[in-house]
Amino acid sequence: MLVLSSPSGAGKSTLARMLLERDGDITMSVSATTRTRRSGEKDGIDYHFVSIEKFMEMRDAGALLEWAEVFGHHYGTPRAAVENELEAGRDVLFDIDWQGTQQLHGKRASDMVRVFVLPPSAHELEERLQRRAKDSAEVVAKRMAGAANEIVHYAEYDYVIVNRDVEESVSQLVAILDAERLRRERQVGLSDFVRGILGPLSNF
Repeated sequence: MLVLSSPSGAGKSTLARMLLERDGDITMSVSATTRTRRSGEKDGIDYHFVSIEKFMEMRDAGALLEWAEVFGHHYGTPRAAVENELEAGRDVLFDIDWQGTQQLHGKRASDMVRVFVLPPSAHELEERLQRRAKDSAEVVAKRMAGAANEIVHYAEYDYVIVNRDVEESVSQLVAILDAERLRRERQVGLSDFVRGILGPLSNF
């Protein structure tokens, strides 16, 4: 599980999209949310859009790996889809906040890598939020006020990327993914492979 977190506007969703385009062996975890669908968003692709009642039902039934309330809306990760991908040997990419990351880490620490994305400056973060033109000035101000609460959790993550240039940042993200896949404990079938090498060597 490769987890990306950042304050809103730092660019983690763009980095996630670019990573998915470059690597066919990782799939995106699609979160459930109670917030209203934005223009252009598709149910089941961008999010699973559900009612608050349905969300609470999923939470209470243990059907969510993690969940959090962010800016008055609920977000959570459906358990079954993620576990099916992991059991099939595929990596899963998450775009979630520090609250969800803490919950995932408490359940499956050995299966996850945490990456925090920082903006180059507070001024640049505000400009990016304004350029998105998806939110009102009031919402932008609210997101800026909440950014500090996100950023103070950066030290809980394994890697930190300062997103000054998106191409450089996605290259760093690819490098992290490649390195983590090479960890001995993550290489499926490695023990059998080594035994295959050692067998013939025993004749010398």
